Amino acid sequence: MDDEHPAPSVTEAQLAAAAGTFDMLSTPHRLHIVWLLSEGEYDVTTIAERTGAAVPATSQHLAKLRAAGMVAARRDGRRQLYRIEDPHILAVVAHMFNHIAPDGTLAEESDERRPPRAPRFTVPALAGSAS
Repeated sequence: MDDEHPAPSVTEAQLAAAAGTFDMLSTPHRLHIVWLLSEGEYDVTTIAERTGAAVPATSQHLAKLRAAGMVAARRDGRRQLYRIEDPHILAVVAHMFNHIAPDGTLAEESDERRPPRAPRFTVPALAGSAS
């Protein structure tokens, strides 16, 4: 940054909290759960079916997201319904997906001189993933 636009200062606590948030979203299954919950409330069975994962794995991921304060739950009869607790998380995830094209390349302004860039990491197959 230059003198005209100084770098914003961040605290160690902010850095740690941001890193923890990204760590929570670092698995495809948890990220898929958060994206699904952006549509509304669902029970664990529905979330597992919609994400293509096993119910026990989905339940474990939901427990981690709840412990991190990203997801909340409420009772509806015998079911537990999950929802996003922090709407800011949805903004981060939506922004991320706006930056990544459906084929996994980085979505950029159209430039016919350059092909779309692939991210600098491999994109594992998500179908049937129970991570």
